Amino acid sequence: MVAFPEVSKIQYEGPDSKNPLAFRYYNPDEVVEGKTMKEHLRFSCAFWHTMRMNGADPFGAPTMLRPWDDGSDSIENAQKRVRVFFEFLEKTGLQYYAFHDRDVAPEGKTFAESCKNLDEVVKIFKEESERTGITMLWGTANLFGNPRFMHGAATSCNADAFAYAAAQVKKALEVSMELKAQGYTFWGGREGYQCIWNTNMKRETEHLAAFMHMAVDYAKEIGFTGQFYFEPKPKEPTKHQYDFDCAACINFLRAYGLDKDVKMNIETNHATLAGHNVEHEMEYAASQGFLGSVDANAGDMLLGWDTDQFPTDVYMTTKMMYVLLKYGGFTTGGLNFDAKVRRESFEPLDLFYAHIGGMDAFAKGLKNAAAMRASGEFDALLKERYASWDSGVGAEIEAGKHTFKTLFDYMMNKGEITPNASGRQELVENMFNRFMF
Repeated sequence: MVAFPEVSKIQYEGPDSKNPLAFRYYNPDEVVEGKTMKEHLRFSCAFWHTMRMNGADPFGAPTMLRPWDDGSDSIENAQKRVRVFFEFLEKTGLQYYAFHDRDVAPEGKTFAESCKNLDEVVKIFKEESERTGITMLWGTANLFGNPRFMHGAATSCNADAFAYAAAQVKKALEVSMELKAQGYTFWGGREGYQCIWNTNMKRETEHLAAFMHMAVDYAKEIGFTGQFYFEPKPKEPTKHQYDFDCAACINFLRAYGLDKDVKMNIETNHATLAGHNVEHEMEYAASQGFLGSVDANAGDMLLGWDTDQFPTDVYMTTKMMYVLLKYGGFTTGGLNFDAKVRRESFEPLDLFYAHIGGMDAFAKGLKNAAAMRASGEFDALLKERYASWDSGVGAEIEAGKHTFKTLFDYMMNKGEITPNASGRQELVENMFNRFMF
C-alpha cells in the first residue's frame, strides 16, 4: 500500500523555489559550523500527532479521516499505521521518531494483553527501522490518558496506580531498548495537583523521585544506555504541576539525587505556558548542564492552552539555534516535532506542508545563528558589558578572594560607583534584525 502516491521524496530546491513540496532552506548535507544540517538538527516526528490526532476538539467531532485507517482498535490497523508512518518519514527525510506506548498499540482488557498488543506492533517498527535506517529518538509511556491515572501516576494517591505505571514504564523501557532508542522521556501528564487541602505534596514528590530512581535502576539492569529526559509541563492539566519549568525540574533532580542521570526535554509551548520563552528555558538548562532534547512546536499567544502548532517563526528558531550552537549542539537529543496540523487542515497532504515548514524554519534559524556567531558582534558586546568582572575587584570576587568585610572596606575607600556600561538593548535588537533580514 502506498499512502501518499502524489508525494515523492522531498528535495532541497533553494530559497527561490515556489514548490510547496520542496525545502527552501533545509539542505541536509550543507555544512554549518563543521557539521551538516542533518547532524545539527536531528529532526524527529511524533507518532501521536502525525498518526493519531483526528481533529476532534471539545467543540467538534473528528475531521481527519485518514484513508489508510479504518478507525478500529485492531492489531492489523495499528500495524498498517506504522507502515504508513515510515512512508511519511522516508518521503520527508525525517531521521527519527518518538511515540508513547499507547499511541502505537491498542490497550487490552488486562495489562498482559496490552503488553502483547505492543509487542505485535513493535515487530513492525523494528522491521521498518531496519529497512530504512530511521531510528527512535526517545520513547515514553502514556501515564495520563486512562482513568486509572486520574490522580496522577507516580504521584497518585492510589498505590496501585503507581504500581501499574511502574509496570508500564518497565515495558516501555524494554521496547525503547529493542528499537535502539537514544533516550527515554518522563512526561508527567498529570503529575501535579488541583487542591492543596487534599494533597500531601511532600509525599507525592518523594514518590515521583522514587519512581524515577526505579526507572534509572532498571535501565542499568537491562543495559539500556539511552539518555533519560524530564519534560517540564506547566498548568495542563493540573493547576500545579510538579514539573512546572526547567528551574523546578532541575531543583527536583538535584534534591533527589537524579541530576547525574536525567536531562531536560524542553517543549516550546510548555515554556510559553510557564511564562517563559523557549530560548530562556534552553539557556537555563544548558547553563546548568541539563540541556538534552527539544520538542519543536509553538503556541498561540491569543490562546491559553497547549496548542502544539508547527514552528514557523524564524525569529524564534534563530534564538533557539543560537543557544544550541553556543553550548555545542545535541548529543543524544534532537528536534522532535511535537506538533499537530490544525483541525481545519484535514487532508493527508497537510502533514507534509507542516513538517516541511518546520524543518525549513529551523534550517534558516540555524544559518542565521551561525552567521551571528561568526560575526563576533554579540560576544564583543557581552564582553564589553561585563568587562568590570575581567579585572580588578570583579576578577578578585570571582576568584573567591573577597568577603563582605573586605568589600565593605573597598567601598569605604571608593566612596561611590557609576554605571559602567549601557544595556544597549535597542542596539542589540537592531543587530539581531540585521541578521534576520
